[in-house]
Amino acid sequence: MFDTTVHHFFAGVRYPTNSSCPTFIDGENICLSALNVPFYFTLRQNLLDSAPDNILALAAPVVAYWTMSLFFHCLDVSGWTWLDKYRIHESGEVTSRNRATRSQVLLAVILQHTMQTLLGYFWLPDPPEVTPSRCLLELEAVGRTLARVIRWTLGPDVGNQLLEIRGADITYWLYWWGIPAAQLLFSLFIVDTWQYFLHRWMHQNKFLYKHFHSVHHRLYVPYAFGALYNHPLEGFLLDSVGAVVAETVANLSVRQTIFLFAFSTMKTVDDHCGYRFSFDPFQMLSDNNADYHDIHHQAIGIKSNFSQPFFVHWDVLLGTRMTRKDIEERKQKLKTT
Repeated sequence: MFDTTVHHFFAGVRYPTNSSCPTFIDGENICLSALNVPFYFTLRQNLLDSAPDNILALAAPVVAYWTMSLFFHCLDVSGWTWLDKYRIHESGEVTSRNRATRSQVLLAVILQHTMQTLLGYFWLPDPPEVTPSRCLLELEAVGRTLARVIRWTLGPDVGNQLLEIRGADITYWLYWWGIPAAQLLFSLFIVDTWQYFLHRWMHQNKFLYKHFHSVHHRLYVPYAFGALYNHPLEGFLLDSVGAVVAETVANLSVRQTIFLFAFSTMKTVDDHCGYRFSFDPFQMLSDNNADYHDIHHQAIGIKSNFSQPFFVHWDVLLGTRMTRKDIEERKQKLKTT
């Protein structure tokens, strides 16, 4: 169906079809003159020649975790005094207040990564074949759905006029940008929802806290490579299962899954980094950042700030949010009583 001519554009790659496509829509048939592939996408079967995409999805969070952790660890041991103004706690508190050794943390994280990799290996299916014809079929399906929605909302006459003028552009935008972005945002919402309610339950249930979640809270002063220091069962349920549930429910492609797994891992590491950086892009993403999560690790906030790792909406809606301002107000009340 496609010829082999490839035209490079600033926005990506254009694969012309053999059809002249005089009109975008003919009855129920959608006609697209070309497959416009954006810059972020490649029609290669795998992103890397050395590994299939589903294996890359398993490796990405592990590589992301240790890369970011090593970066923050280098800051921790650098001795640079200019970092002191960004530290949430003094560096000496890591050893004086934490009740887990670094070797214990390392072994727990390695076990967590082993379990999540095994789960993903058996959970994630082999990706479908990546071809121009497959993309075009999916584009046409999006175009048909778009046509039905626009005709239903605007009426046949106005709807057909809009489709002829902008139908192809809207279809391309939905397929390459709108739908993938909505899927990823939905997956972030699922991860947040899964982790909030499971996390909160582990604090409210004394048995679960004592035997499982208290392991994570042995780190009163969080640091980067301790982000996934958990009881093995908790880590498996809270992080690993939550991620694959989000991937499945949001119906992510394997390449979206690579992004979700790596991005959520990097965000989790950053939330435990121990630094309050104003120029950190992960900390600029939302109010759920390293300082926000640090409050939860302190005695005053242990029943607050259950939201992780992306947004704070569940804490806000359910009244479990605590800020530094709230802490100061409590201290002032204690002084006056």
